[in-house]
Amino acid sequence: QVQLVESGGGLVQPGGSLTLSCAVSENIFNFNAVGWYRQAPGSQRELVATINVGGRTDYADSVKGRFTISRDNADNTVYLQMNALKPEDTAISYCNARILSRTNWGPGTQVTVSS
Repeated sequence: QVQLVESGGGLVQPGGSLTLSCAVSENIFNFNAVGWYRQAPGSQRELVATINVGGRTDYADSVKGRFTISRDNADNTVYLQMNALKPEDTAISYCNARILSRTNWGPGTQVTVSS
C-alpha cells in the first residue's frame, strides 16, 4: 500500500514563504500524477498543484506565479515551494498520488498564514 507523509507546514506571516515536502513510499514515476491539494475549515478540498509523469504542471489560478511544484525521483519526494503567502492560503495541505482510478492521500500538514 502506498504511503504519503507530508512535512514542512507551520505558521508564517503574510508575504512569507514555506516549502512543503511529501515523502512517497515508492517510485513517484509509478503514478500518472503527484501533487498537492488543500482544504480550509468548512470548505471543499481543492487542487493546488500537480505534475504528471511527462512533467506537465497544473496550478490553481489562485496560486499561479506564487507556488512551484517539483519532484526528486531519487528521494521519491514531491515539493511545493510557496511564496508571497496570503491569509487565504491557510488550510490543511495534502499530498496526492494518482494512478488510473486509484487516488492516494497523505494525512496532511497545517499551513497557517497570519500576522
